[in-house]
Amino acid sequence: MIVVKDLKKLYSGVQVLNIPTLNVEKGESFGLVGNNGAGKTTFFRLILDLIRADSGYIQSGGNDVSKDEKWKHYTGSFLDESFLIDFLTPEEYFEFVAEVRNVSTGDLNEFYDRFEDFFDGLVLGQNKYIRDLSSGNRKKVGVAGAIMSNPEILVLDEPFTSLDPSSQIRLKLLLKQLTDEKKVTMLISSHDLNHVAEVCDRIVILDKGDIVRDIKASGNTLKELEEYFYTQIYQQP
Repeated sequence: MIVVKDLKKLYSGVQVLNIPTLNVEKGESFGLVGNNGAGKTTFFRLILDLIRADSGYIQSGGNDVSKDEKWKHYTGSFLDESFLIDFLTPEEYFEFVAEVRNVSTGDLNEFYDRFEDFFDGLVLGQNKYIRDLSSGNRKKVGVAGAIMSNPEILVLDEPFTSLDPSSQIRLKLLLKQLTDEKKVTMLISSHDLNHVAEVCDRIVILDKGDIVRDIKASGNTLKELEEYFYTQIYQQP
């Protein structure tokens, strides 16, 4: 579903991403972890054609994302609050997304029912603009909006950040349901190793733009991830 070849990105002459080859299969739940500055968000921005690579390419569904826009019709994403229209209420925002994504009124109502627990009575019916919601509730709006149209590809950058513990669990269950159904190719990044290990069936570790581990999830995944980062701490001078 996602094919990466000879991908490089530099800022001010400094290489921040270098991925010779990477394939994400259709229906795969793909996790991306790494310390700050590892290149996670840069990689996702390249996948969504928000920035351009210095060399190499990314294909989504066989289409070069920098040359063809077909991938936009089957991709849902939320990286940060710049994806929101914060002068709208959540209801207005969801109606806007539904119109753009050709989501019917009936499907929109089903969406509200599906995310009722996740919103926990704090998002809809509050008579607030998105900008006036807490950071956690703004995150809920963005993540839910990305999932609304049942995209074939879902890209989420740090979806658990700012969420309270109950909301993190609810989101984890929602994402797990999506991945178990194999109806979506999901790419998420997170600093929370536990959540990634539970949700994803494959996890890649980035370090200063390079892939240093590509792990197929198992019962030992969390331990393997923790051991890697422990080792990095002890190796520091």
